Amino acid sequence: MERMPSWIRQHLAALCALLVLTLVTGALYPLVVTGVAQAVFNTGANGSLVQKDGKDVGSAIVGQSFTDAGGRPVGRYFQSRPSAAGDGYDMLSTSASNLGPEDVVDVLPVPGAKDDEGNPDEGRQSLLTQVCARSRAVGELEGVSGARPYCTPDGVGAVLKVFPAVGTPTRAVSVNQACPAAPFVTEYRGVKVECGRPGEDYAAGRTVPVRGTARAVVPADAVTAGGSGLDPHISVAYAGLQAARVARERGMPVETVRRLIAANTTGRPLGFMGEPAVNVLELNLALDR
Repeated sequence: MERMPSWIRQHLAALCALLVLTLVTGALYPLVVTGVAQAVFNTGANGSLVQKDGKDVGSAIVGQSFTDAGGRPVGRYFQSRPSAAGDGYDMLSTSASNLGPEDVVDVLPVPGAKDDEGNPDEGRQSLLTQVCARSRAVGELEGVSGARPYCTPDGVGAVLKVFPAVGTPTRAVSVNQACPAAPFVTEYRGVKVECGRPGEDYAAGRTVPVRGTARAVVPADAVTAGGSGLDPHISVAYAGLQAARVARERGMPVETVRRLIAANTTGRPLGFMGEPAVNVLELNLALDR
């Protein structure tokens, strides 16, 4: 080794370090960690899989949709909260919508127009309109009022664009209600409210969300997606809202369904963090049993 050129010795030392580190960090360490996980946390290490009739049907820590082939809720099952992960609960596309509370103005689809790929223009729903539409749909499914503050009766965001942006209004437009829809209010500060015209630019106007007098019955987690898009739980309030529908669809006493909700409710982590929650998959499996 002493007679070898220095550059060869340096390369041999680097090669030895590579081999040793590959063995330690690429083989021994993963084997030790995997062994400990399997011995101590076997269920969790294997994905917290849940079985029905001996077959894996999901994971206790990953949500899923309980809908038919057309995407419609299956009445005999409790429904999960919305998901922004891919087409819904896609573990390869886990994400949030990244839309915030100021996202209240829709982009109305222009009839006959096409996007860059040749598909019909579908516009873009704001977060507010998504919440309003979901609340209306949940209300219809559960037989309760889907009304919500800042939402129109037809399930879009109750938002006006007022012109000019500063000073006495001379024009007001219900920007999320495409013509010929009747605006949710007839006038704003003495000015007649117009319906929104697809393709017209209203950016120069002042944005005025209108709260209205509605009181929300549908819980917040029924209309908003979780940060990961994979949340397996719903609130106790949302589960309770669905109990009557599930009991009716299954021909069961509603009190039996409520007892199953309680049995599948987890408490606050560490006794004080967050709120109690209901695991939807485990609750639905308990119903099937």
